[in-house]
Amino acid sequence: MHSAKPVMLNRTAGEWLSSLPMFMLLLLTLIIGTGEMFHGQLLRMGERIFGDPHDGVQYFMLRVDPSPPTCDPNMNVDAEVAKRIAASTSSSDDFGSLFASTPPDPKAVRESVQTSLQQCRDKHVFYGKIIKHITPGLKAYRVFETSFFWLFHFGMDNRPLLLLMIVFFASMTTTFSHHHIGLRPARTVLDFKLQAIFMVVANALLVVACVSHLLTDLHSGVPIDKPSIFYTWITMFSCLTLVSFYQIFRAPAHAQPGGSLGKAMLSVPLYAFMAIGGSVFFMSHGDRPALSIYMNQMMDLSSIFLNLALYIWTGMLLKQSKVVDLFLDILRPWKFSPEMLTYLILLAAAVPTAYTGASGIFVIAAGPLIYNEVKHSGGSRQFALAATAMSGSLGVVLRPCLLVVLIAALNKEVTTAALFHWGFWVFALTSTLFFMVSQIHRQRRVRIERPGIAIPGMLRNCVPVMPYIVIIGLVVLGYRFLLDTPLNEFTAPVIMPIIMLVLVVFDKLRHDPKADTERKQARRRHNLEKSIRFATNETTGHIGALIMLMALSLSMGGVVERSGIMDLAPTHFPNIWVAMSFLVVTKVLVGMVMDPFGAVILVSGTLAPIAYKAGIDPVHFWMMVLVAFELGYLLPPVALNQLLTRQVVGEDEIERADEEVKGMRFFRRYERWIVPVVVMSIGLVIVAFVPLFMIGH
Repeated sequence: MHSAKPVMLNRTAGEWLSSLPMFMLLLLTLIIGTGEMFHGQLLRMGERIFGDPHDGVQYFMLRVDPSPPTCDPNMNVDAEVAKRIAASTSSSDDFGSLFASTPPDPKAVRESVQTSLQQCRDKHVFYGKIIKHITPGLKAYRVFETSFFWLFHFGMDNRPLLLLMIVFFASMTTTFSHHHIGLRPARTVLDFKLQAIFMVVANALLVVACVSHLLTDLHSGVPIDKPSIFYTWITMFSCLTLVSFYQIFRAPAHAQPGGSLGKAMLSVPLYAFMAIGGSVFFMSHGDRPALSIYMNQMMDLSSIFLNLALYIWTGMLLKQSKVVDLFLDILRPWKFSPEMLTYLILLAAAVPTAYTGASGIFVIAAGPLIYNEVKHSGGSRQFALAATAMSGSLGVVLRPCLLVVLIAALNKEVTTAALFHWGFWVFALTSTLFFMVSQIHRQRRVRIERPGIAIPGMLRNCVPVMPYIVIIGLVVLGYRFLLDTPLNEFTAPVIMPIIMLVLVVFDKLRHDPKADTERKQARRRHNLEKSIRFATNETTGHIGALIMLMALSLSMGGVVERSGIMDLAPTHFPNIWVAMSFLVVTKVLVGMVMDPFGAVILVSGTLAPIAYKAGIDPVHFWMMVLVAFELGYLLPPVALNQLLTRQVVGEDEIERADEEVKGMRFFRRYERWIVPVVVMSIGLVIVAFVPLFMIGH
């Protein structure tokens, strides 16, 4: 992902048009995600406050004003009995007495009338009890409860549209700010011009696909479930086309003059290449709506992608807090070698990686701090870049990673419990491999600080961390006991943003003895608003870039399916070793060119059944897939985690790193590529083949 980062120190109108709607949409997503658990507590609280067991009145009876009974509680029994008997005896039979009924029993009629009268009086009494309990306090409470219920259910019923609105605002911001995912950043006028031309073509083709999809559904005779989704897609891509067309003739002010065509092609967003390639393929097969059809698979998984948006927000809020820096403060007194420090950072980074859902998000959030810390401890720039690229690669197998949840949702042969159980051992393996590889190629011997000095320093630096731990614990316990919601892989997307929001608020508003004047305290409050705004703006850019790339990856998965490439995959193998070897190679290739979520969807429907049929245990297969994907994210031509590393440390720093090792031996020149690839390659071989030895294949 490459672009010049927008400066967001001043609250511009364009920034507000981007960040404020996105903040509201993300907040609405949080409300919807918390809705069911929160509404259940509202009902229970309403029952405790307004329910009356003595009168038999429950809160659900008070949620709406009751209608008064229509029966007469003062009915004259004798008159009603006579009326019913007269009505019964006066009924005529056109067939004489053939179907005549037995004359009514006056006693039975009287008993029926008295029973009806008693029921009527009970209804009036109960109506009076309910009316007595409808107080101004109840009315105020039920307005809040029912309004929240409406909002929650409206959101649940319109999750796909909510996701699409988030993507709409995010993609517009991404296009305006040139915050696309490409193989290199756009720098020159030619870079930006060619980027805009490709975006015009790509978005125009997407408009054609969406319109064709809509017309096909309209002509099918089957009512369209949510036509607003089609109209939103069409509006979004039309707007993106117009924006990109405008950008052809107006390059950013920071664009450098000139440029070469070869480098300009590398700056074209991957999203544009995928859209154009997919459109050409499907149109050549006479299927114009196909690109839209595959892209709309994202709507079927709207909850997953909404959770991903929340995880991205979590990562950007983490970047605005002091959590990562305070953790590094705990390690600094030991004066570890760069290799040992990196190993400890990777161990610690696995947890937030798992809780931010994907490796790339953590690289974006904590990459600059990790890079600078490893470099300042004495590590080379190349090694620091390797550490940054790998910082998000190890935790994707740990609870509660969203990618694992998606695998379990799409494949009934596995469960999250089994995947996370074995994921822990895969994490232990890959992290240990990194330590071993880094020690083998350690450049210099470093003397670690004596425990007598390091431990007191470490303990002192633990003190500032304690309030953060307490806050995290309080939020988790609050959800657990107030909303009866534990923190797990299903609730983490909702709870983690709340935790990070609270931590950012604590960071910016806690008492500072050095800021005891009203002016300084006001500045701290402004910093809170700016931090949340900045995090939301960064979230907007990343959502627009990542989720649109994922949507087009789904379409490219359709290209792979329609092309018949998967039909060439053998369905029978001589033995399980050959099957595993084939699957390992294909998974690495998929990871090299597709995002993780699109790749999981593709593999679930194509190669996973082949693996199961070959006798590979489903859990074993998916552990291999996750490691293979992470290896793919470190390899060209895309190398997503390396691209994100370039973005967060800056292109100038990359050039300094390359200049630093010019003329050195091969390993030192390409250390940032070799170390992560060697670690993940060895890990992949062990994860894929050692279990086959152990079970006797």
